[in-house]
Amino acid sequence: MLADLLTADSLGILTVSALVGVVIGLTGMGGGALMTPGLIFLGVPPTAAVANDLVAAVLNKSVGAAVHWRRGSPDLRLTVWLIVGSVPFALAGAFIVNASGGDTEQQSFVRVAIGSALVLASLTYVARLLVHLVRRTGDGSPNAGIRPLPTVLVGAVGGLLVGITSVGSGSLIMVALLLLYPRMRANRLVGTDLLQAIPLVCAAAVGHVIITGVDWAILVPLILGGTPGTYLGARLASRVPQSVVRRGIAIVLSLTGLTMLGVPPMAVAVIGAGMVLLGPVIWGAIRQACGRTVFWPVLPGRRAASDAGPVRKPSPAQRGGR
Repeated sequence: MLADLLTADSLGILTVSALVGVVIGLTGMGGGALMTPGLIFLGVPPTAAVANDLVAAVLNKSVGAAVHWRRGSPDLRLTVWLIVGSVPFALAGAFIVNASGGDTEQQSFVRVAIGSALVLASLTYVARLLVHLVRRTGDGSPNAGIRPLPTVLVGAVGGLLVGITSVGSGSLIMVALLLLYPRMRANRLVGTDLLQAIPLVCAAAVGHVIITGVDWAILVPLILGGTPGTYLGARLASRVPQSVVRRGIAIVLSLTGLTMLGVPPMAVAVIGAGMVLLGPVIWGAIRQACGRTVFWPVLPGRRAASDAGPVRKPSPAQRGGR
């Protein structure tokens, strides 16, 4: 049993899961969106990749949520409404995949679904960056009103997508929360998203275990790599400029999704080159239009002033005129 786990493939899964775990802890995003296609590119069948990634995500997200819980960041009322919508639909995901046909049809269905979800997730990453750029920083007030019906709908759509592809719990749901609750602090939304993701991925994992089962040679490296990675990322969340990480993730997800949808490699390469070369120029123009600096240094332990919002002139008291 141990010899079967200590293989080159297992070491590859261990390394990738650790890196993805750091991203999950840092941003609350990127778990299924990065890990599932990573497993597929390592040769794991799409249905098995989804099933094992969901089972591992139960533990990995629990670690990240525990760190945020200790800091008091999750909003429990918001979490409950998300769970009401997400859990039933997440459980149904595996049964929908199973009803799509035989094994060949299921693999094709999941691959196309994942590719589509990745492209959608990359768009939501860009949307999240734009929301952070133009919105005011939330005050995190406990009196902020919760909107039950829209929140349940967000949970339902996210749960269905996670149940089919394992993508969406930390990308689509997170962006929807940013739009629904612009006054809530980002770290509070991340903690809420990680906390609600535990029952969400549990329900999705149960469905896939019933239909597909688990492969220990895949699952064990996922857990051994992802758990410490998530913990490390959550500890570093307040020190790392997350917007830079998210911009890179958006490019990776776009190219990965297009590849899984069957776009020719040359076209994917051209699109990727365009994103790398033109992306910073376009983003700089957007920042300038929003009154932010185009390029800025990020010093250790200190947020850049341009990320904190538009620069304001100091008052006489702040200039020393007491």
